[in-house]
Amino acid sequence: MKAAYLKKAESHLVSARLLLDNALFEQSVSMAYYSMYYSVMALFFATGIKCENHTAAIILLKEVYGWDNAEIENAKSERIDKQYYVSSAPVREDVVALVRTAESFNADLRDFTDRLTTSKVDQFRKKFTALI
Repeated sequence: MKAAYLKKAESHLVSARLLLDNALFEQSVSMAYYSMYYSVMALFFATGIKCENHTAAIILLKEVYGWDNAEIENAKSERIDKQYYVSSAPVREDVVALVRTAESFNADLRDFTDRLTTSKVDQFRKKFTALI
């Protein structure tokens, strides 16, 4: 499952870039966010945690893994704003910045996931269990 989510994350990031290159900014914002979300899902599956709620996943990223979740939280807000509110049309520079943020976020999270040890996985599961 981890590998499948990493593949989805990369696919969505490629889509975000292509959409950006074709001035489809609203769709690019959505794809950039989902690439970040799928990277988080890969981490969760690598540690045996399942969460299908976007807001909860962002909270768990911080509370269980100690990860600064501000970037994905901002990306989620941008996706919602651009998808549901016509008055907040995306600006190219903002979308370029978001795609770059997604690239960096995904790379850092993948590195974090790839460096997991058995003892770290156990610690994360214990934190998760204590929260629920």
